[in-house]
Amino acid sequence: MAIRICKVYTTGTRNTVFSSFDDITKTKPEKQLIIKNHRKKGRNNQGKITVRHHGGGHKRQYRLIDFKRKKHNILGNVSALEYDPNRNARIALIHYMDGEKRYIICPDSLKVGDTILSGPNPPLTIGNALPLDNIPLGTSVHNIELSYNRGGQIVRAAGTSARILAKENDYVTLRLPSKEIRLVHKSCYATIGIISNKDHNNLKLGKAGRKRWLGIRPTVRGSVMNPCDHAHGGGEGRATIGRPKAYTPWGKAALGVKTRKKEKYSDIFIVRSRI
Repeated sequence: MAIRICKVYTTGTRNTVFSSFDDITKTKPEKQLIIKNHRKKGRNNQGKITVRHHGGGHKRQYRLIDFKRKKHNILGNVSALEYDPNRNARIALIHYMDGEKRYIICPDSLKVGDTILSGPNPPLTIGNALPLDNIPLGTSVHNIELSYNRGGQIVRAAGTSARILAKENDYVTLRLPSKEIRLVHKSCYATIGIISNKDHNNLKLGKAGRKRWLGIRPTVRGSVMNPCDHAHGGGEGRATIGRPKAYTPWGKAALGVKTRKKEKYSDIFIVRSRI
């Protein structure tokens, strides 16, 4: 993927960096692989706002992604690379030999015309899915299952990948993009390669309107609110917080406080927590 830097023709193009979309080969999604996507927009069943800063945005059709990759030993051909508004990675349309079509998260360097395969022992090439036990040490993988046959749950963002560090007994040691080192059962499936759209972090929206198109509403600083609205509010002029540390609007400590549960079921699988 390449990026484009806008010239300053207007104030809306100043500081704007967006994707060139050179890798996209098809603009309209496959009809049989899309469903209606009703987004709650931060409201509950009574229509009241329960999550701040959500709402608006452009309509989206949800593309059904095959995270499980359970069409074993059936060869698939990459028919097109598409844009997905619901994620920052590209998706690939796969035509399988039995006539079925599916979307998968597109790995980097996967091109139209390439073939992919999933199963216990497919070739070790980009886009193939197989159990972690059959993948060599040092290989970069993505779309990793945490439980067998549950589908890929982690390492699905643009430009990310995990690395296989070791294998011992029934578990494989992975280093995740967050630098966390974690154990995953050897029977869980993963896909070989790094996820596409690696330049996503270099994009700049450039104007507030593009943020609204993404369904994100404005955020107001707590220090400019009244004391009844935020723990940082009140005071004359540009006042400081007035407390030894930062707090959330509901009075809980913020900025650097760990929010993970102290006793969580997955603690026994984490060798080293993320920094």
